[in-house]
Amino acid sequence: MNLESVAPNAVPEGAHLIDVREQSEWDAGHAPTAQHLPASILLESLDKLPEDDADLYIVCRTGGRSFQVSQWLNANGFDAINVAGGMDMWFESGLPLESEGEGEAFIL
Repeated sequence: MNLESVAPNAVPEGAHLIDVREQSEWDAGHAPTAQHLPASILLESLDKLPEDDADLYIVCRTGGRSFQVSQWLNANGFDAINVAGGMDMWFESGLPLESEGEGEAFIL
């Protein structure tokens, strides 16, 4: 079981980045290449995960939810890696953000 964590700036380009935050958090600001899959509906949405065997990089706001989701995914046959520090650290690292609204992206 892989319980690895990486800093946001260590997520490889082209990696499967899964954002497990809730809709309002996603709408405020998210990584441009991320896929939105809220932790609250994870069990009913497993079919939306990429089907290849590549690692899944799991991110939330600060790293707590994503760590729990990563643990669960790893225990159930996926290869998940927690993005330590979450979107807060993503933003602090100067990595790109986009929002679903008209305003400037921010981390909620």
